Amino acid sequence: MRILVFGINYAPELTGIGKYTGEMCEWLAEKGHDVEVITSMPYYPEWKIRKAYQGRWWFTETINNVKVRRTVFYVPEKVTGATRIAHEFSFLVSSAIWWLNSMFKRYDLVVSPYPPLIIGVWPYLYSRFHKTKWVFHIQDLQVDAARDLGLIKNNRLLNILDQIECFFLRKADYVSSISEGMKKKILAKGISEEKYIMLPNWVDTDFIKPMSKQDSMRKELGFGDNDIIILYSGNMGEKQGLEAVIPMALKFAFRPEVKIVLAGEGAAKERLMRETESGNLKNVTFLPLQPYEKLSSFLAIADFHLVLQKKAASDLLLPSKLLSILSAGGCAIVTAVDNSSLHRMIAETNAGWLAEPEDIEDLIRIVEKAIDSPSENVLKKENARKYALRYLNKDKVLGEFQNVISGLS
Repeated sequence: MRILVFGINYAPELTGIGKYTGEMCEWLAEKGHDVEVITSMPYYPEWKIRKAYQGRWWFTETINNVKVRRTVFYVPEKVTGATRIAHEFSFLVSSAIWWLNSMFKRYDLVVSPYPPLIIGVWPYLYSRFHKTKWVFHIQDLQVDAARDLGLIKNNRLLNILDQIECFFLRKADYVSSISEGMKKKILAKGISEEKYIMLPNWVDTDFIKPMSKQDSMRKELGFGDNDIIILYSGNMGEKQGLEAVIPMALKFAFRPEVKIVLAGEGAAKERLMRETESGNLKNVTFLPLQPYEKLSSFLAIADFHLVLQKKAASDLLLPSKLLSILSAGGCAIVTAVDNSSLHRMIAETNAGWLAEPEDIEDLIRIVEKAIDSPSENVLKKENARKYALRYLNKDKVLGEFQNVISGLS
């Protein structure tokens, strides 16, 4: 098949949508499909264009047999509602140069990972012009999240965004998403189940696998064998509920063996660093996002992994960091609303600890319970790895997706 993918995020970004879009395209190309991508310069989660791409304009590169067409665009130094809209709109306009060329090519399938919402504009026009099948792939219900998390408070603007989103959902030939909870919300918007495709996120279970503490990066990072490390690794945004980390650090300040490690980048990182410094919290360590090739050995430093999510984000997104934790056989401490996809995944498999979202006292209670339950932690780690091997294997997930798209009519 000739496949065109249009997304604002792409490899070599290590987290979020760019990671999954890059892996999907490279996997499909490896299977013999002709895959092209129209995307931006890599910038996420640092919100800064990578050094190797700075100062460049429109150009094409080939990454693992995928033809990647890059476009120049605006990346704000400070992310606000207004600057983010300008950022996304600049990509839409700038990518027109590639789309004007693509309009005269024939593709068998167009895939557009969402968000951002504007990502539907060019695929919609192309699919109408060529009668090509278009899959609108939802990684994050952006408008619902903006409303429920209070990121956008203007009801008129939210109503307009709702209408645009519903327009793309209706006009797309197929709509896919990553969880049963998101599927339920999408179908509730009036989308028929016949046009829905389940495409869960995945993990390379052969690459990300359990490792011992002795083989981990503990010594390299200056931690001891007897330290109890509670790790958060990934995007530090406003949807994650990371404000719980500060009171947790205060609670464990009297236990010097308990270390809290925050690794990654994002809009909330500077605020957390200021609060840590002002509170004189010596048990919190900040690290940059670690290289993918070291991910197994880095995840292995942790006794426990924090997977935090606000109540309002329930079933609007699914934290992708959890998949790597499960594959690494890590012991996750997850905040999830009862009966959400995330809650059911952990509860039904006993693959981690569960705490109430936005309930700091309950989270601390669960962390203390986990620390005092070594035999239960061993069981949860074993269950985590088993779940990853059975349900999250990259070849299995993408193989099923390939079968689906090959039969689209």
